[in-house]
Amino acid sequence: MNQPASAPKAIPSPKGKKLLEQYSDALRLKQYSARTEKTYILWVKSYILFHNKRHPKEMGIPEIRQFITHLVAEKKIASSTQNQALSAVLFLYRHVLHIELDETSLMELRPQKAKSMPVVLSKEEARAVILKMTGVPQLITQVMYGGGLRIMETLRLRVKDLDFANRQIVVRDGKGENDRFTILPESLIQPLQAHLQNVKHIHEVDVSKGFGSVYLPFALERKYPNADREWIWQYVFPATSLYTDSKTRVTRRHHLHETVIQKSIKQAARLAKIDKHVTPHTFRHSFATHLLQNNYDIRTIQELLGHKDVKTTMIYTHVLQRGGLAVKSPLDG
Repeated sequence: MNQPASAPKAIPSPKGKKLLEQYSDALRLKQYSARTEKTYILWVKSYILFHNKRHPKEMGIPEIRQFITHLVAEKKIASSTQNQALSAVLFLYRHVLHIELDETSLMELRPQKAKSMPVVLSKEEARAVILKMTGVPQLITQVMYGGGLRIMETLRLRVKDLDFANRQIVVRDGKGENDRFTILPESLIQPLQAHLQNVKHIHEVDVSKGFGSVYLPFALERKYPNADREWIWQYVFPATSLYTDSKTRVTRRHHLHETVIQKSIKQAARLAKIDKHVTPHTFRHSFATHLLQNNYDIRTIQELLGHKDVKTTMIYTHVLQRGGLAVKSPLDG
């Protein structure tokens, strides 16, 4: 398809840089996370391959529509995935090709996510699952449940983010890229401190072997060039092995992979005979619901969870039947 007459001409690509390299640069310039960068690049690759490797600047609205329709009709992707794929492709046109498209004509391709009630465990069920776990996965799950953290927020914690003196955890760059404080349970202080002693030993061994580096966001690497080997910047829950970054060729120790926790929780729920779909996020939902049961203010819970809008937090009042649907069945008299 020819470029729309009203659209500006595409800016020539920097010499020697391929399209996906430019795309990666643009994402980093906008400070998208490494995870989002990887996902967006995969969607753009899929878009190009779907159209038999045609260059995106030769395509436009019809080709985008065909691609998204294919994903929905043939691949049966979820609405959130559909929105993600469309955002990835539109980012390419906006920030790399600098081609202005009539995005209003694609609005129907952005479905509203269906509202669903969160899966919540009772206090007894949450304890039962945790008791079936051991080691680091158990400790991570206790942190998620004890402070209402998301799984990646927990795995990305650095040593400096645990404030034992004030009994709080600093969650950096949570969803929406905002920092927040949440609860560090009293019962986890000793287990976490003992865990950190083991982690520090691992770090010291890494340093003695010429390693000991940890990933830092690009801006921090420039601001604190030697911080990547400092103890306070190390991950609280490091991976069991080193890895070599494919781009920088630097050998580092990353944080534990989320699949380790997902599998551990799934197995523990099965052993505890919990007939619910239990995931790491279930413990965040349970944290919020149990605070409401203990009569904590909805605004306080909103801050602890890091929700921008209190309406997001209000869903837990419906879980407790404290909202407008708190209707007593006529069968119960």
